[in-house]
Amino acid sequence: MPKPPDPRTAGLVLAAGASRRLGRPKQLLPYAGGTVLDAVLQTVRRCGFDQLLLALGSAGEEVRRQVDISGFELADNPDFGSGCSSSIAAALPALHPGTELLVLLLGDQPGIRAESVRLLLAGRGDAPLAVCRYEDGIGHPFAFARGVFDDLAALHGDKGVWKMLDRRADEVAEVPVPGGIPPDIDTEADYEQALARLRSA
Repeated sequence: MPKPPDPRTAGLVLAAGASRRLGRPKQLLPYAGGTVLDAVLQTVRRCGFDQLLLALGSAGEEVRRQVDISGFELADNPDFGSGCSSSIAAALPALHPGTELLVLLLGDQPGIRAESVRLLLAGRGDAPLAVCRYEDGIGHPFAFARGVFDDLAALHGDKGVWKMLDRRADEVAEVPVPGGIPPDIDTEADYEQALARLRSA
């Protein structure tokens, strides 16, 4: 896929969570010949971002040993237990100073597609915030312009980004993307369903 046109764009994968509901690191679950996180990172590499960032926290050392993190700059989040907003705050200082747009992706969504990123970037116009409007609702990836980076850094908790989108709803571009929202893997049932989808693909 060709690189997105200017402005300079960074992709940030959030993979620092403790996988409390699953009880084992979901980043390292076997998937498609690698791990769940491997699958996400492979997709993100195809998106043509100018900079690739990966936020790690829980199971960070295991991820470094078992996952191909080549091409990604790592942002360690020792405060991962306070929610994914802390991972965004940990990664923002690592952004290239010329970055004008940050795309946020989740490390537990192996079904995310590079095409969704392409559509998001092509369809956001000059909106400061943009989200994917799938056939069954709004989901990641999300895009944030430089003008909202300070607000991103100040978020708290697991739902901080969603609250920000609600608070600034009149500034959010909803970009149509075909298909359903890529499911998260939070439980053993989610994982089994992800494997079933993979087998039927």
